[in-house]
Amino acid sequence: MKLAVVGATGMVGTVMLKLLEERNFPVTQFLPVASEKSVGNEVVFKGEPHTIVSLEAAVSAVPDIAIFSAGGETSLEWAPKFAAAGTTVIDNSSAWRMDQSKKLIVPEINAHLLSKDDKIIANPNCSTIQMVMVLAPLHKKYRMKRVVVSTYQSVSGTGLKAVHQLENEIQGIKGEMAYPYPIHKNALPHCDVFEDNGYTKEEMKLAREPQKILDDKSFSVTATAVRIPTAGGHSEAVNVEFHNDFELGEVRSILHEVPGITVQDNPDTNTYPMPMYAHDKDDVFVGRIRRDETQPNSLNMWIVSDNLRKGAATNAIQIAEYLVANSLV
Repeated sequence: MKLAVVGATGMVGTVMLKLLEERNFPVTQFLPVASEKSVGNEVVFKGEPHTIVSLEAAVSAVPDIAIFSAGGETSLEWAPKFAAAGTTVIDNSSAWRMDQSKKLIVPEINAHLLSKDDKIIANPNCSTIQMVMVLAPLHKKYRMKRVVVSTYQSVSGTGLKAVHQLENEIQGIKGEMAYPYPIHKNALPHCDVFEDNGYTKEEMKLAREPQKILDDKSFSVTATAVRIPTAGGHSEAVNVEFHNDFELGEVRSILHEVPGITVQDNPDTNTYPMPMYAHDKDDVFVGRIRRDETQPNSLNMWIVSDNLRKGAATNAIQIAEYLVANSLV
């Protein structure tokens, strides 16, 4: 198994290397790929130094799988070149997510759709992944009609520049700004760029991607995405209206049975999901499960996940594991 990680020195790439080790992914040859300025430097993987190579060199090596986490422009240019060489690409950017010829995969939900012909596979948006993990089994049972989600997203979702901005502001240091305003002691209702309809790209990803993952346009999603001064972990307040009514006990029971979901829901003991508990974990955590008393067949939930793990690196590696386990590469 020859594996390339494109963007190996970035925030998500670094987590990928750690997870590949943790999960003992079967790698016989490892190719770390990064920008030209990093070529020739080394990264440590499974206790051994590995020299960073260029994209050209990685394509020529024809890896079995290439996991991309290097931004949309890089993916648009280079993923087809890897695919043409015979490599299966798992892309973590937004470049291919809404391309109708590419599959958008959350392994627990729709990995069964994958085949050997899928040479570019899209990894969904981090906020989308944690939301659909919880919504998918409930949709199957009660049929969703409408979802309203407000997100509380970590600065790590923006990248290292944003993490450094927060750290600098906490210490009272003037530095480079990732955001148009301070983030420390603040909340910015502005994740990604604004589109013509007044929503941000992040909000529109949350609206569009779940329909594609679930292969169902019978429900709608509207979102408000907010950046908050946490170092890691995204949180979401989700209100979902179903066509069919539900019992809260059954909802909790359904979610308890889903691999990859942990229910933390006991107001008596102040038990509910928080980013500090989700840190460095692969599960999606759900709690504050309660009926919306203003609307029939409606449910409120609070969903939290480590955005660099299940929201990005873990999901991509789970796709790779599925491909290997089912001899699709």
